[in-house]
Amino acid sequence: MTEVQTRALLNAPTAKERLENLKKLLDEETGKPKVRSNLSNNHIHTTYSFSPYSPTAAIWFSRMEGLPVAGIMDHDSMGGAAEFRAAAKLANMGATCGFEARINYAGTGFENVRLNNPDQCGVGYMTFHSVKSKYFSQVQDFLAPLREKRNVRNRAMVENIKKVTGIELDFERDVLPISQAADGGTVTERHLLFALTSKMLPEGSEIERYKLLGKLKSDLIPEIFIPATDEMIMLDEAVSFARDIDAILCYAYLGDVTASPTGDKKAAKYEDDFLPELIQMLKSRGVNALTFMPSRNTEAQLQRVMALCRENGMQQISGEDVNALGQSFICEKLTDENYRHLVDAAWALVKREED
Repeated sequence: MTEVQTRALLNAPTAKERLENLKKLLDEETGKPKVRSNLSNNHIHTTYSFSPYSPTAAIWFSRMEGLPVAGIMDHDSMGGAAEFRAAAKLANMGATCGFEARINYAGTGFENVRLNNPDQCGVGYMTFHSVKSKYFSQVQDFLAPLREKRNVRNRAMVENIKKVTGIELDFERDVLPISQAADGGTVTERHLLFALTSKMLPEGSEIERYKLLGKLKSDLIPEIFIPATDEMIMLDEAVSFARDIDAILCYAYLGDVTASPTGDKKAAKYEDDFLPELIQMLKSRGVNALTFMPSRNTEAQLQRVMALCRENGMQQISGEDVNALGQSFICEKLTDENYRHLVDAAWALVKREED
């Protein structure tokens, strides 16, 4: 069976079908993939934000690359978390669940600088790690109104796309059907752009459309982007909610970018010039953890950020941002003993989430 055929099975319309298909694939398997115990990934996006992989497919394909433990990390949604955990159980893998959100840094002293968001100053991506199953519904209830507010902005950006490109695009007809919005998923800027690729490459393959999406994310978003406002969470509110759901709130370090592995970020400066001050502010507000993606950073950046975490008593969590075809689920850097603690941290999250 080809990768495309397997993905079609595991991206079936319902979670029930997807899990049943996974069980069949596992039962029919003639040889198991080699497990690479020195690897982990805690930042895998699924179709519940934007990705070519359902939660079930994410487990299968990460397992096929040898991952023994994986984490779901969708934007503004935990709609796929229960499925992800069920799929991991079938595949005998460790699973950790969380979500990612845009946080408003107004009133922190960092509201006028570029943090880790290329599109908007004073806004930072943060991740809520290690959410236990008993809190999934509470998280979804908390995020539902934010997704609705985000869709108001999404609809306006669709109109901007039409003005800038001259290509007719309809939110209800072209965007919503390629999302999991009806099942508690979120609609992101990538959904808008992927819908646009269908118009621009009507005969193009899926991989060609994903490549075009990466270019559009870098080149078109600045022209059509509308700043987020009331769909965001204030930093103090994020800290409070993380405590309510017993989650680990992390600042997602990006660092100055010279080249983007996924092609969706231009070379630019982010937090490196003021990173010590940022970490100290976060610590004072009750943020005690930081997450980063080793493949995005230089060795000097990684050594610096890990040293700052140790100095400030910040927990370290890693993960590779998987949201496109052709990306690997693994980060070879983690095989270095200097990063072994990040793999251990992933298993600690799994243990922490046990019911």
